[in-house]
Amino acid sequence: MISKRFKKLPEKTSELQSEMIEKLLPVIKKNCTTRFDESVDLSFQINNKQKKSEINIRTVVNLPGGTGKKVKVAVVCEESKTTEAKSAGADMVGGDEFIEDIKNGKMDFEKLICTPTMMIKLSKLGKVLGPKGLMPNPKLGTVTENLKTAITDAKSGQAEIRNDKDGNIGVSIGKKSFSDEKLLKNFNAIIDTLEKEKSNNTVKGDLIKSAFVTSTMGVSYKIKLGKNI
Repeated sequence: MISKRFKKLPEKTSELQSEMIEKLLPVIKKNCTTRFDESVDLSFQINNKQKKSEINIRTVVNLPGGTGKKVKVAVVCEESKTTEAKSAGADMVGGDEFIEDIKNGKMDFEKLICTPTMMIKLSKLGKVLGPKGLMPNPKLGTVTENLKTAITDAKSGQAEIRNDKDGNIGVSIGKKSFSDEKLLKNFNAIIDTLEKEKSNNTVKGDLIKSAFVTSTMGVSYKIKLGKNI
């Protein structure tokens, strides 16, 4: 059943001409009529089907405006690095016993970071961590000796950019309560990252077929991309 709130939102917005993100942000916020602080979300369709290969993007981007979310970070490391991890702001820190807890299903965290040495032991939990998207990965900066940087980045605001098998990418650039300037900075950071991904991959034509912006309980609008990606 469609709610009265949703019925009041604009209709068939996906049929409108695309607009630059700067013009769409105030419209998206106006459509945020719920009582909670809705997320402002992007949706991309990429050209992942290539003649010689399939494009698979998986990377992270540090959002200059943050995410508006508190991220609970856990660290698996040697005892000698425990103090460093705690001082950097990790919420949970441990070694072999912590790995055993994770194996038994105790995963009260949103981000897991580990050192290269401990990754050898942690890699055996692929079936436990993998489906939840929690397995540390060197490409994402979550397998590292530099725990301070990894923890700080995770806490300050990171977004993972990853396409599914159909070439779809969904990512949030913040909350309705964010200023347009903050949201725009986060948007540009994501676009810059995608532009780098295009350079790193052999892509025939544009990487992005289409882009939309919406809010958690709102309707979507086509984005006109200013950069050739």
